Amino acid sequence: MNLVRMNGVPIIQQLHLEEKLLRTSPENWCIINDGTPDPTVVMGISGKAAELLDVNSVLRDKISVIKRFTGGGTVIVDHGTIFVSFICNKEAVPGLQAYPQPIMAWSSLLYDEVFRGSEDYRLRENDYVFGSRKFGGNAQSITKNRWIHHTSFLWDYEDANMTYLKIPQRAPKYRQAREHSEFICRMKDVLPRSEFIHRTIKAAETHFSLTSIPLDQIESLDSTKFNPSSKILTTEELEATIQKEDDSLLSQSL
Repeated sequence: MNLVRMNGVPIIQQLHLEEKLLRTSPENWCIINDGTPDPTVVMGISGKAAELLDVNSVLRDKISVIKRFTGGGTVIVDHGTIFVSFICNKEAVPGLQAYPQPIMAWSSLLYDEVFRGSEDYRLRENDYVFGSRKFGGNAQSITKNRWIHHTSFLWDYEDANMTYLKIPQRAPKYRQAREHSEFICRMKDVLPRSEFIHRTIKAAETHFSLTSIPLDQIESLDSTKFNPSSKILTTEELEATIQKEDDSLLSQSL
């Protein structure tokens, strides 16, 4: 497995790289990105901004909104988020069935090694939690021969940024309609940032033989033409979601 360590690479650039590696590379990859520069909302491929975001606040504060190429829920990420992604061939993990829940369960076992000794760590539905509070959100994409499982870890976050997110209609049952402030927690209260990254690499080494590759080496060696599907939504696209919501509310009242 190739290990790529990045520091503060913009999340849109990371997503473009991951999709390219998923669809064009025959190799296995672990990508670790320690933070992204600016607060950014990232929605799953089927996410609808009007249902998931306070779009007026997002537009007012000029918060970027990305629709990524994988499924999963909506997060707001920034310099306090640590991203870890595994991109693998289907036969990379012996005995693992390339379906969402088996991959999720395998990842949970890998992070068992990272959080060993940390109280109340577990996989709950599709989230990593301490007790009943979420600190890691997951998303996946599975192709014919390969899969990606990537995670946004909330090492730290700004409380004010969470107000851009609505409580989704399809929330995990264990959330019990809690507001973000009551639903999530900071990983920094459990584990130092550098220690988490160190332990994650060590845990990956128990499953794979790792080879470190600099980001610029990937970019210089691979000339494969590829059009990524993750994109930043335009102001016009976000404004259109408000108009659609207003039209829907109007038609319901008539």
